[in-house]
Amino acid sequence: MYTAQGKIDQEALLEQYLPIVRRQALALQVKLPASVELDDLIQAGMVGLLDCLNRYDAGQGAAFTTYASQRIRGAMIDELRSRDWVPRSVRRNARSIDESIRRLEQRMGRAPEEREIADDMGLALEEYQQLLGDANGGQLLPFEELVSDGGEPSAGDSGPLSPFASLVDGEQRQQLLDAINALPEREKLLLGLYYQEELNLKEIGAVLEVSESRVCQLHSQAVSRLRSRLA
Repeated sequence: MYTAQGKIDQEALLEQYLPIVRRQALALQVKLPASVELDDLIQAGMVGLLDCLNRYDAGQGAAFTTYASQRIRGAMIDELRSRDWVPRSVRRNARSIDESIRRLEQRMGRAPEEREIADDMGLALEEYQQLLGDANGGQLLPFEELVSDGGEPSAGDSGPLSPFASLVDGEQRQQLLDAINALPEREKLLLGLYYQEELNLKEIGAVLEVSESRVCQLHSQAVSRLRSRLA
């Protein structure tokens, strides 16, 4: 989209790509605590979009839509990193969940159920599910680095591959696929709806017939299972 002088019409492009910014922000909600405001994510995404308009070089070969989507998501994640919004206790609890799942899988030879994990941790089921909800935000960045499909590239970046690209191209690819296939069916479906179909919290909840908070819990548990198997 260009002006009569052949320059990019930034205002028109901002309006055109605002729905993409909003969709990226909604997609991130599945992995964030309620304390992170949607408007803050959208604002960070708009900063990323503006950066795209200033940096984009068609000669690099990438379509603007693809490049913009990557930078918008990257700007949101950069904003989340800068806040470090997760208390240390939440990170400790997330590690405890990972360790419990790993311990039970080794002992039982299968994916443990929620109540079994809660019992192993000495918690009531409701307490364990609360930990899952709290830990969901704490797992955002590690899981982004594990299974993101775009990473956070900068303009003209020709540097090293993202961690996921390295994983897919390396010998651990089959290990990741095996870990996903070993997930309980509902958690496997949830990850597919989020990472492949790109549905948001509300949409995933409608498919699974559960609340949005329950989607967060199941997502957190699925991430813990994957991290336990890949550790």
